[in-house]
Amino acid sequence: MVDTVAHAAETPDVEQPWGALGLRENEYQKIREILGRRPTSCELAMYSVMWSEHCSYKSSKVHLKKFGELGRDTPRGKLLAGIGEQAGVVDIGGDWAVTFKIESHNHPSYVEPYQGAATGVGGIVRDILAMGARPIGVMDPLRFGPLTAPDTARVLPGIVAGVGGYGNCLGLPNIGGEVVFDPTYYGNPLVNALCVGVLKHDDLHLAFARGTGNKVILYGAATGGDGIGGASILASETFDADGPAKRPSVQVGDPFMEKLLIECTLELFAENLISGIQDLGAAGLSCATSELASAGDGGMHVNLNTVPLRDHTLAPEEILMSESQERMMCVVEPHNVDRFLEICAKWDVLATVVGEVTDGDRLIIEWNGEVVVDVDPATVAHEGPVYQRPYARPDWIDGLNADTANNLPRATSDDELAAQVLALAGSPNLCDKSWITDQYDRYVRGNSVLAQPEDGGMLRIDEETGLGIALATDCNGRFAYLNPYLGAQLALCEAYRNVAVTGAEPVAITDCLNFGSPEDPSVMWQFSEAVIALVDGCRALGTPVTGGNVSFYNQTDGTNIIPTPVVGVLGVIDDVADRIGMGFTHSGDAVFLLGETREDLSGTTWADVVHNGHLGGMPPLPDFDHEKRLASVLVSAAKAHLLSSAHDLADGGLSQALVESCLRRGLGVALRLPEGDPTVALFAETPGRVLVSLPASTAAPFLALCEQHGITAERLGEVTELPELEVVGRFTLDLDELRTRWTAPLREAMAH
Repeated sequence: MVDTVAHAAETPDVEQPWGALGLRENEYQKIREILGRRPTSCELAMYSVMWSEHCSYKSSKVHLKKFGELGRDTPRGKLLAGIGEQAGVVDIGGDWAVTFKIESHNHPSYVEPYQGAATGVGGIVRDILAMGARPIGVMDPLRFGPLTAPDTARVLPGIVAGVGGYGNCLGLPNIGGEVVFDPTYYGNPLVNALCVGVLKHDDLHLAFARGTGNKVILYGAATGGDGIGGASILASETFDADGPAKRPSVQVGDPFMEKLLIECTLELFAENLISGIQDLGAAGLSCATSELASAGDGGMHVNLNTVPLRDHTLAPEEILMSESQERMMCVVEPHNVDRFLEICAKWDVLATVVGEVTDGDRLIIEWNGEVVVDVDPATVAHEGPVYQRPYARPDWIDGLNADTANNLPRATSDDELAAQVLALAGSPNLCDKSWITDQYDRYVRGNSVLAQPEDGGMLRIDEETGLGIALATDCNGRFAYLNPYLGAQLALCEAYRNVAVTGAEPVAITDCLNFGSPEDPSVMWQFSEAVIALVDGCRALGTPVTGGNVSFYNQTDGTNIIPTPVVGVLGVIDDVADRIGMGFTHSGDAVFLLGETREDLSGTTWADVVHNGHLGGMPPLPDFDHEKRLASVLVSAAKAHLLSSAHDLADGGLSQALVESCLRRGLGVALRLPEGDPTVALFAETPGRVLVSLPASTAAPFLALCEQHGITAERLGEVTELPELEVVGRFTLDLDELRTRWTAPLREAMAH
């Protein structure tokens, strides 16, 4: 017997499984207070998923509000849609706009690596589609435990196959991302997915249900039992190191249905048949109905019996909670319904009228002729609990910061320096990642201009003018662990710089904030520091935060991950023909180092690889004014075609930048290290530095440009035809040996 609203009012003492659904007792009591009675089982299901950490941001809302202080101006134009929408939309010039966003699918990807990662890609793609945009590219920042750990061997191949399989089937190029290995992610991999889409200004669509009598149409895949409470319940759970403690059903993706859904939706947009649209992601129908109704000017009436099902044994609660993929919900004016359904039929996309917009402010849902939900949709979608979680700077961080890597033993011979360059190049975090990236189609659609292993991905937007965009995602969690404020700002600076080295002007950011349990005061302190850091940094750079994602409860056996605030930066380039690549291209080119090097060894790859995982001290200090001036130099140099290559110095410092610049096209280099300690010169990770190469003919105007913007430029040497990396007077490394060491780790680990 289905609990009805009337029956619920008459039976206040019936016990309900609120705890099993992830609700706290105070939250359950709040629901009763809102309704003036106990909830029906369907209402309880809706509140439980919508009030989950994943959907409601209940522990992070008070901090995320600070992003609103940044305003809606970018260096290139207005922010057309920002935080609170399904994705941010940025004016990039003319009548073009770009929408982009990054989300997490961490816990589902641990439980079921392939489907968890695949549906993470599918979900973020639908967020972009729902803004009225055509999705044109994806990126995937990934984090795993140690490369040789048993659980890594289980999750990494499945996650990579899921990302590649879904994106490749959709025909979306994967143009960038990161792969990082660290013990802290053992048992809790991070799978972040970014999608970018393009639209004209007039194509922008938002999620709301307006117009009494307008029809509510559910279209796409039928609803099944997969993913019932999936992402929302999983996002509030922790796991044991040796296997999932709980295995809620993870969503199952069908990329071919999603491809049909994309083309169908774009045609519906083109014929102006959609008044409001919402993708069905986490929380499924519970989310789509409540959010559309809450954001509109009326109520909504839905008949669950009309929802197409793959599994006809599903109870109404399960239909409401199912996170089955490839589904969208639209609000359509009555006179447009027939044409809407006709287009869906053309694309072989199932479409059903499941309800309509009503007067008033109630969301009414029926099942078998009985009212099973009668709520104010705002209380479900937008007025959930808000927690002021306690936060406190942990005592242990003082000892951690005192253990500086600047005091660690350094190389005492040139042979030892050479061995350390080789060791870093062959370490899991700096080694060749092509075993992963070769599984992704980077060039489908024909508009990929730069992709892995470049510093930033670049896509052409307008074939006539060459207008394009660049994207980069970055985060050094080791820096964030040492100091979450500086670590978040360094992630922002690195992503900003990785866009600038391509020749694009950085204009806006999105973020995916991956942290441990919000119930741990030290974690909430890390989170708060990271948010404040990004607000301060974005204000200094003039780049608004367009939206993003928070992922909490990333922990295994009670141990939290190191804070991992991944930052994605969007840049705009007027003509992609002006782009700059990262590898040496011409023998005889001069090699310059831009920016000053300081004694910044703490938290570096050198400390990790050479000194057995050492992590202590303070991370480097970012300099936002310097980053802006450096970006101006690079953008101007790109437009004037002054540079042959440009490569950001980050993980591994100058050492790794030289290795990667040589191996990109097999050209060597002969150089002298800057004055001072060779360990600092090679391995420090001082931010704000770029390695560039350029012909003699453009050296004078480039150096004048650097001087004009106050950027130091030191000539180190020149590109050679010899297959070797020569540090004059110290050591020479054969490029074949370097390549062998660089390419071996991932391929060997995945071969077992």
